[in-house]
Amino acid sequence: MTDRWTRAEERYRAREADRRYPRRDDWGLDARTVREDAAPDRGEWDEDGTDVIPRYEDEIYDDQVLEEPEPEPEPAVAPRRVGQRTATAERGRPRSASGRNKPTGRTKSAGRAKSRIASRKAAERKKRRRNMWVFAAVFVVLFVSAAGFAGYKLMGSLAPAEDFAGPPGELVVVQVHSGDTATQIADTMKDKGVVASSEAFYEAAVRNSNMNSVQPGFYAVQKNSPAAHAVTSLVSKDSRVGNVVISEGRQLHNRRDVHTGAPTEGIYTKIAAASCLGTGTAAKCVTYEQLDAAGASADLAALGVPDWAKASVAAAPDRRRQLDGLISAGTLDFDPSGGPVQILRQLITASAALYESTGLLRSGAETQLNPYQTLIAASLVEREALAPDMPKVARVIVNRLRIDQPLQFDSTVNYSLEETEVATTDADRNTVTPWNTYAMSGLPANPISAPSLKALQAMENPEPGKWLYFVTIDKKGTTLFTESYAEHLRNIVKAEQSGILDSGR
Repeated sequence: MTDRWTRAEERYRAREADRRYPRRDDWGLDARTVREDAAPDRGEWDEDGTDVIPRYEDEIYDDQVLEEPEPEPEPAVAPRRVGQRTATAERGRPRSASGRNKPTGRTKSAGRAKSRIASRKAAERKKRRRNMWVFAAVFVVLFVSAAGFAGYKLMGSLAPAEDFAGPPGELVVVQVHSGDTATQIADTMKDKGVVASSEAFYEAAVRNSNMNSVQPGFYAVQKNSPAAHAVTSLVSKDSRVGNVVISEGRQLHNRRDVHTGAPTEGIYTKIAAASCLGTGTAAKCVTYEQLDAAGASADLAALGVPDWAKASVAAAPDRRRQLDGLISAGTLDFDPSGGPVQILRQLITASAALYESTGLLRSGAETQLNPYQTLIAASLVEREALAPDMPKVARVIVNRLRIDQPLQFDSTVNYSLEETEVATTDADRNTVTPWNTYAMSGLPANPISAPSLKALQAMENPEPGKWLYFVTIDKKGTTLFTESYAEHLRNIVKAEQSGILDSGR
């Protein structure tokens, strides 16, 4: 029985192969020669009474992908049956398990995937078109704006800058700050009413090479000036105002030399001369007397006295001298159009900043002096020594203060006198004043002069040494230092022999 089933199965598979892969009839055989008994013999099945042929067919579901069977390789020489079709006639046509053509699961899935891809691409194309329209709209707006601005600038460049025709009017003070460019100066001129437009001043300024020599400071120029005239006025030598030069060791008030009677102008006199606006009888100046009165004010904040000096200045024994030393030596600028209090405030504020730049507020750890005391001591160094000897004189001050030995400086005696000289009389040295260091120990009540930065730095960092005495022995300024009093007396004899200690009184 098993052999029969096996043979029946082989015949079934052969018929299925012939049905799926039929051979053509026109392979060179005569159809009349084809055997009529080509049909399979069913006799063996009838003998066993088996009339059902087994069917081998896999189940196929819609969601499965049916793989096409690979065609069996054809033999080099294959027998042909009459009336059988070749497989090439229908090769490539998908069939179902039952042999009828229908779409497979792979075809359906591919179709759905293609549909999704097509939808996504269409959406992307739509988005790109929308973005392109937005970009185009923004570009048009920017282009129109840029074109409008360029047109505006072109029209402005073609039109002449607004300018005054003249004549110039009253004087006004303008300030040129450190680092100002020609454009910034032009804006200042426009703001002050000197010129009609900053463009007009700038155009005139770039044509005048003297603009390169303009220094920071204050300048008097006329309002309503044509731009070219304003530039010429600014670079002229007479236009700068409020510029004062204060020499080292200068005091607030005027002095006279005992020997020559020549006056030594004080700081207030220097400031008054630099404060004038205009020339001749039309000049407006702040006077010496006005500055002297303003400097004696008790309103120290209005005068710009720094915090580190306020307590000592408030306790000053002479209000007229309270600002001595707070206006530094050097070249200073102020706005002369202000009143005397405003002028002093500008100068004191600038001087305090200059002093502090040397490290004044951080000094004193070694000398045990506060900032105002350091300033007082520096003013003594300025009056007593030449620059090379300043660090040594500073050390003598520190050493004497530590042992509470009077400083005995002739400069402190001369400070309260209207007539001064290097030598002082016994009567002058014996006169007790808040500044005479022969009559008391310690520092004077306030600085006795405007110290230079070299004197201030020497006092902040004295040269190491044990010196307690020094004396200048000739008019060249030669100064000898010692820690021995006996040697100091011998040095004084040298000074007397040179005539430097001769009194004119």
